[in-house]
Amino acid sequence: MVGVRDDINPRMILARGVGTDFIRASGWDAMTKLDSALWRDMIAHLRKRHAPICRQWFDDLEPVGLDGGLLTIHTDNAIQKNYLQRQCREQFNEAAQAATGALVAVQFVTPDAMPSSMTIQEAPIGQTTSTQPVNQPAASAPTPTRTIESANPSGGSSTVFEDELVLSPDYSFENFVTGPGNDLAYAAATAVANQLGNAYNPLFIHGGVGLGKTHLLQAICQKVLHDNPNARICYLSCETFVNQFLDCVQKGQMSTFRDRYRHVDLLVIDDIQFLTNRDRSQEEFFHTFNALYQNSKQIVLSSDRAPSEIPQLEERLVSRFGWGLVTSVAKPDYETRLAIVRAKAQVRGLEISDDVICYIATRIDSNAREMEGAITTIQGHAALQNKQIDLALARKALGEQEPVAGKTQITLQVIIDAVTRYYNVRLGDLQSKRRHKSITEPRQICMWLARKHTRFSLEEIGGYFGGRDHTTVMHSIRTVETRMGIEAVFAQQVNAVEEMFTQASGG
Repeated sequence: MVGVRDDINPRMILARGVGTDFIRASGWDAMTKLDSALWRDMIAHLRKRHAPICRQWFDDLEPVGLDGGLLTIHTDNAIQKNYLQRQCREQFNEAAQAATGALVAVQFVTPDAMPSSMTIQEAPIGQTTSTQPVNQPAASAPTPTRTIESANPSGGSSTVFEDELVLSPDYSFENFVTGPGNDLAYAAATAVANQLGNAYNPLFIHGGVGLGKTHLLQAICQKVLHDNPNARICYLSCETFVNQFLDCVQKGQMSTFRDRYRHVDLLVIDDIQFLTNRDRSQEEFFHTFNALYQNSKQIVLSSDRAPSEIPQLEERLVSRFGWGLVTSVAKPDYETRLAIVRAKAQVRGLEISDDVICYIATRIDSNAREMEGAITTIQGHAALQNKQIDLALARKALGEQEPVAGKTQITLQVIIDAVTRYYNVRLGDLQSKRRHKSITEPRQICMWLARKHTRFSLEEIGGYFGGRDHTTVMHSIRTVETRMGIEAVFAQQVNAVEEMFTQASGG
């Protein structure tokens, strides 16, 4: 039988766990405080093996104590607690077991949930303690879920509603990056969170995938809970609403269903477009909407399209969705993408240079979710290779092709590298809105060379340089060609830049 690993310092073992019998025998009425070195090992393990889940606020978590194989970790609020329990618990269990060498399980608590009798003492140095062997089951803390249980009037089994969607601490108003494409939606969301039922009711936010709809919905919920912890909030997907409705119809529990959704302070439903072609669900949601609206309860909805564009949606619902405010979120421009990448990195506690930020914002121009995925990919490569994040690592992580041996592939990035070196400018300057000659000239040369040596379209080239449209790229190309024909010095400069990468490529 395998017990505790024999490669752990005995001074660290003492804090792994104290059995209940030992505590009583020692006269202690306390759990054992986790050794600080073990806690650092746990966090290091998480950052190395599970970098995508790690957040900057993990540094504020505090190990309360370890008792009988159960590690209690203190977190600041219920939102963090629920997120950790439902999204990160397995990873924390793994980290705790790796650090202690025992089969330890974790539970997360908030200050109001901690027993008043819980006191923490340091185990004396050299004190013998007990711990659970790695091949024996550890105590397991139940995973908390926000539920409402209602008895079946007929005396049958109870119905349990579970909120499918978990609030992420990342999705707060403080972490939302505003820009020309989403500033109205942000302003409306903050107004709703501060004045439930009195600002815009309903609030309907629509837009493409990954543009911030879910972020705003969760930010509203978090703000309301922060201001009023007793607020009754129901946040779920439209699919969950429909499935629960059908389930209650089959079980004859519609009174339970209606009590669930018609007596809340805030109803938030994501992807409401899934009501399409569901006549019975639309009928039930219509009455739910009316009940909440008449009682001045807030309704917030999101969709991938405007209400009038949702197919097979009843006209009376389309009309009601427009009673409050219908607002959209659009694709972020270049400056907004820079801010989004910077904010996403900060949430993870990552230090990323401006060059890498510019590269990601240029490479991913579709939505924030894909930019976040790029950061996660780069972070994972850095953790696996135990390297700092730099531009070379970012390019490799995002799949930029390696040059063929003996020949450098002429890519847009190769061209940019040559231009920035020759003119001593930064990539961020070329992608900015600055129009000083020292910036516009190398930017135009980059566009001309990109059109000549790559297969990118005018739109793609413009997108790479700060989201400029194809007409701007065409103007730049014509300008360079005209100047090369009449200005010998300028032509020599362009040729010199071109030779920098053509010679290196073997072309």
